[in-house]
Formats: sequence, C-alpha cells, structure tokens
Amino acid sequence: MIQETEPKILSKKNPKGPLLKWSADSGVKLLEKDGLYFKDLAKDGNFYPYEDWRLSAQERAEDLASRLSIEQIAGLMLYSKHQFVPGLSSDYFGKVTYSGTSLQEAQVPVHALSDQQKTFLTEDFLRHVLVVAVSSAESSAKWNNRLQALTEGLEWGIPVSVSSDPRHGTTVSFEFDAGAGGDISHWPESLGMTAAFDPELVRKFGKIASQEYRALGINTALSPQIDLSTEPRWSRFGGSFGEHSGLSAELAEAYCDGFQTSEGEKEIEDGWGYDSVNAMVKHWPGGGAVEGGRDAHFPCGKYSVYPGNNFEEHLIPFTEGAFKLKGKTKMASAVMPYYTIIYGQPGGENVGCSYSKYLVQDLLRGTCNYDGVVCTDWSITADEGPLDSMYSGKCWGVEHLSEPERCYKVIMAGVDQFGGLNEKENVLKAYEIGVKEHGEAFMKQRFQDSARRLLKNIFRTGLFENPYLVPEESARLVGCPEYMQEGFEAQLKSVVMLKNRNQVLPLKEKTKVYVPKQYIPAYTDWMENQVKEHWELPMNPGLLNKYFTLVDTPQEAEAAICFLRQPDGAGFSLLGGYDAKDRENGGNGYLPVSLQYRPYTAEKAREHSIAGGDPQEDFINRGYKGKTTEVDNECDLDMLLDTRRQMGDKPVIACVSMTGPMVMAEFEEAADAILTTFGNLPQALMEIISGRKEPSGLLPLQIPENMDTVEEQYEDVPFDMICHVDSEGHTYDFGYGLNWKGVIYDERVRKYAHHPEKNINKKDMETES
Repeated sequence: MIQETEPKILSKKNPKGPLLKWSADSGVKLLEKDGLYFKDLAKDGNFYPYEDWRLSAQERAEDLASRLSIEQIAGLMLYSKHQFVPGLSSDYFGKVTYSGTSLQEAQVPVHALSDQQKTFLTEDFLRHVLVVAVSSAESSAKWNNRLQALTEGLEWGIPVSVSSDPRHGTTVSFEFDAGAGGDISHWPESLGMTAAFDPELVRKFGKIASQEYRALGINTALSPQIDLSTEPRWSRFGGSFGEHSGLSAELAEAYCDGFQTSEGEKEIEDGWGYDSVNAMVKHWPGGGAVEGGRDAHFPCGKYSVYPGNNFEEHLIPFTEGAFKLKGKTKMASAVMPYYTIIYGQPGGENVGCSYSKYLVQDLLRGTCNYDGVVCTDWSITADEGPLDSMYSGKCWGVEHLSEPERCYKVIMAGVDQFGGLNEKENVLKAYEIGVKEHGEAFMKQRFQDSARRLLKNIFRTGLFENPYLVPEESARLVGCPEYMQEGFEAQLKSVVMLKNRNQVLPLKEKTKVYVPKQYIPAYTDWMENQVKEHWELPMNPGLLNKYFTLVDTPQEAEAAICFLRQPDGAGFSLLGGYDAKDRENGGNGYLPVSLQYRPYTAEKAREHSIAGGDPQEDFINRGYKGKTTEVDNECDLDMLLDTRRQMGDKPVIACVSMTGPMVMAEFEEAADAILTTFGNLPQALMEIISGRKEPSGLLPLQIPENMDTVEEQYEDVPFDMICHVDSEGHTYDFGYGLNWKGVIYDERVRKYAHHPEKNINKKDMETES
C-alpha cells in the first residue's frame, strides 16, 4: 500500500485584499508589504511583480512571461490529453498507473494523481489539463487540490488551469462530454437552449454552470460551440446554437458573458474574478459547412465547402457575439479553430484551420483584433490514421510535414497552444526551426507573446492567490436543489410540440399508457467500450407511473407513447458518410449521410465532390451519387408504425430525441402528436404530456421534406431546404411550434422565425399580437 496524504492547506486573509491559500509543503512563504500579504511563489524571498495581486492581470502576465525559460513556455503551450478521475487506461487514452501499478493495487484514493499526470506536470511543465470525467464533486475538488499543491511547489509556483468540455447536458451524444460525475445540474443540449429562443436563459445557465465548474476546480470551458450549423447532416449540429446567425450570436454572447463574469466581492478586475470561467469559443471560423455532412474528426471528413459563397456569415456568431460581450470581460478569452480545411477560401492554402496564417493571424488577430488565447483542437500535429479513424492525428493538409514542422507551422500561424499534446519535445524542436529561420530574438518574443496570453487567463480567475477548494463545500454546491430546478425549468422551455391532432394532448392523469421498448444495436462508444445489442424501456417506469398508468400491451392502453431517436443510431458515433468495405469492394468509400430511417439512395447528390484529396487516396472525387446507405435504428420507425396499427384509433404520441434535422415524413402522419427534445428529457416530456406544463419551445432548425432537398441544399447556406408540411397543414420550418392554443406567434417568432406566415393565418396573428 502506498501512503498518500491530503495536502495541508494554509490560509491568510488580507485586511483589504484577497484570501491567500497555499500548501504547507510547497515551500511558499508569505511576503508582507505595506501591511498586506503576498505569496512568495518564486520561493526566493524576492517580491516580483507577478506575485503582486494589486497589479493588473496583464502586468503580472507580462512580468512572469519574461522570466520563464523557453522550456517552461513550451510546457505552458501544452494542453493535456483527456484525463479521468480516477484514471482510465485504453488504447487511445494511454496507460494510467499509480506508482507503477493499478489504482486498486496501489490502494490510493480515486482522486490520487497518476504517474502520467505527475510526469507531465513536473517534467514537461504542463499547466493546462482537460478533465473528462470525475467520480464526484468532492473527489474532483480533492484531485484539484493535489494538482495545485504539486505545481505550487515547483519553480515559479504556477497553478494548473483545469478545463472541461460541456458537461451539463442530459445525453452523452457529442464529443467527449462524459458528464461531471456525481450529480450536476442538467440542462438541455445547446440546440435545446436555442429552442427556447431566449438569450437570458443562456446567460443564467452560464452563471450557474460557472459556479459549478469552479466548485469542481474547472476554470476554463471548452465551449460554447458556436459553429453556424448550415449543413443539416453534420453530426455536431446538436452541440451548436443552430443555423440562424443572429440568434447564434446573441446566445454566444450570453453564454460567454454568463461564464466569464464575476460580481461583487468575487470580482478582481474588469468583471474577472473568483467566479469566472474562461470561455473557449469553438470552432473558428466555423465548422458547420462540412461537405456531405462528414465530420472533420476523420480524414474522410476533412473538408468544409462554400458552394453558396457564404463564408462571411459563418463569422457572425464570433464577431457579433463572442467578441462583443455586454459585460465587463468584453470578449471570450480563448478561441479554438476547427480541424477542417476551409476549401478554396481566401488565403490560398488548403490546410487545417490552426495551420492557416490567413485564418488565425490575418483574419482573427488582424481583422478581428483578437489578442486572446488561440488553442488548437485536439491531436492535430500527430500522424493521420485510417480514413475512418477518430483516434489518430488530424494533420489535415500538412500530412507531409514532420511533427516538429507541424508545430512550427501552427506557432507561426499565430496559435498559442496545442490541444492533446502532453510532451514539450516537438514544441522545442519547432522553436529551433524558428531560430534558424528568424533568429533567437524573434522566436523568444513569439513564445513570450503566447506565454503572456496563457498566463493572463490564469491570473484573471484568481488562481495564483487561491487555487484550492473545500471539498465539502463543492459537494454541497454542485447539483444543489436550486441549480437542479433551474436546469429543469430550462428543459421544459426547450421541448417543442410540432403536432397535436384533434388536441389529443394533454392526456388525463392516470391514463393507461403503452410504451414500446427500444432496440439498441451493438456499438462501440467513444471510450472504446463495447456495448452489446439489447432491448430496453426508453424511460423509467416509476417516473411514468407518477403521471400515468403503464400497461404492457397496446390492447390495454388508452394511449401510446413512442420514443424515437434521430436516425443513424442516436449519435453513437461522429462517423458518417464513409465505409471502408465500400473501398474494399472497388468503390471510393464514400456514402451518403442519411437523415431518414428507411434505406436511402442518393439520386440527387452532386456528381463530383467539391473538395477531395488525401495521401491515402489516388482520386479526388469523393462523390457518392447513386449509392445507398442504411441507418442503425430503422427499427424505431417500425416500432412506431407497428404501434399505430395495434392502437387502432387510439392516440399515438411520438417523442423524438433530435441531434439535428431529420426526415419526419416517414412517420408524421401515423402520429397524433409529436414532441421533440434535444437531449434525454423524460420528466420534462411527462410534465408536458400530462398538461402540468405547457409547451413553449420553437423549432431551432428546419425539418426537410425529404432527402432530395437535403442533397440539393448548399452546405454553407442556412434555411435553404424545402420543409415538411404535416397532415394538419403546418410547415416544420425554423421558429415553428405549438402550445395548447395552437401555433405560437409571439415576440420570439416575430424576431427570429423563418416565414411564420406559413403556419398561422392573419386572424390568428392579430389575436396573438
């Protein structure tokens, strides 16, 4: 058994200044100046400007950046691979050990630091850590304290900046959002927040989520995802704010402002402080125009295309939202470019966004005057793998370069930090390349510029004075009843009712309800866990019985509730549009991405792809016209149609969990009522179906008439599909939704909706007004 103890934390409250906390074993002492106290983080008895909390974050960052060695700055430029608490070993995430053995054999607590974490903190000087999952809020706080105590004892005493991908949603459907562990307030997915059409709701979410983040030890959010999602087949549509550039900009502003702003005694300077969480907006300059809907996590999806010449509109959520905050912090403190090659756009170089000097240095830093941190998406400097591999490098457009050369190109493009890189070796080699080309003075200044930006974001959040947490307080705050209730209220506002034929909803209390089981096909989740095929009831029977009476057969039932998932397996994988078997059989490997349940043949697809080219391919055309594809969950459609037959004339209610646009023509007429959610929201659905709450959400996207209109739309242009018209004569267009009275026509609709007159006659409009 390895003996490990929790760090002993000392504290001192300044009479007119911040509370200081430090580890008793770190070697840090207090310096007294003018009756005030400061931490001697350098541990040498001298009082450096970076230790003076009276100075601005900018001044402190400039001073410390000038003192760091190139090796230390290279460490600051690293952003760790995904970390789990306790550690998780896998082929992709690597082996995790504790003093050379497993956690169980070492008999250390779940919040112990792994050997690998100790190595990259001490030997590589890494100070930015991405945490994916923790077992509880209390263990997260204890893990944070161990991280901070370790680095506080090292040279300069720089605290660790911990970050997270989004973790407040109700499904694990997007990139690396495995959840907080323990319990945290549950909100709709980003597209569900859009469905509320309410920027102030998003601002409230930011304020609450930032409180929970800080209690978990997290001071940087790798969010919001503000890509303008103009390509309906894109698997990351649901993680965005949709395709309306104006609304996306307002929601981006509210999100960043809510996360970043501290108030009252928690404020340090310019709105920044101890409640602030840095917002890293992604993905510059927008990743929502991927050709054919294929995603750039994979080599087969590396290209974004602009057949509608609409590149500029994709910048609006950044330039008019994240970079124009209403609060004191003024703009999002960090930006993440996407993996994609912006094919054929200004700059003349078809390389991934982080490699593009035009996109980062000229457009972002120059035209947009952005001086915050720019961090690559994860693993862009590693080598490319198979065309359908998510877990390989993503060096799009620079596959021919060595890893040090890729690092150098990223640095010279104006980027500050490398996502998913734990070792500084290649960054130092990139520095040497730059010294040979530009001289040492130039490269030293270039490194110090990045160090200043990176350190400034740590100073702003008060970590240099107090990086420590009280685990018991974290456990009380994270997921507290007040925050849980706020999240649930937001869930209710995100539910959209599309259809209510003959006002079958709401159902009376204790109505006898039949809920058919769902088939879950075998799949491999993003953590490489193998999930076997199985059938399951799509919601907790105990929850349903609080509202209705669950019965076993349609014959017993007075109504049926069918739960449907987005076509293509409910988002189990980001991969779509490619099948290695097609390549093995003589094809090019590329298939259509389908948004319908039944097998789909792409008769209306373009003959030749706009973009193409890969070292593994001896062709350019990635087209798929005439090919047929199938989705994993066609059985969802069969389940609803079979239930319709068995129910006869009795009501059938379809509850559709959506991650983006989908074809509803296959089942819409068979359903008496249709409710859509963005995330898994069973209780919110029961509240509305029972009539305890009234639906108020609006469609945050277009529902296409069929797959032909999906093929014919332009990847970069919003609102260019023919929308489905249901059996009641309603058009499922952006901004459409029903409440108990009928079609909603309120201030939100008048401001944002797309052709609301399709669904409501003049008399109704006058009544609603």
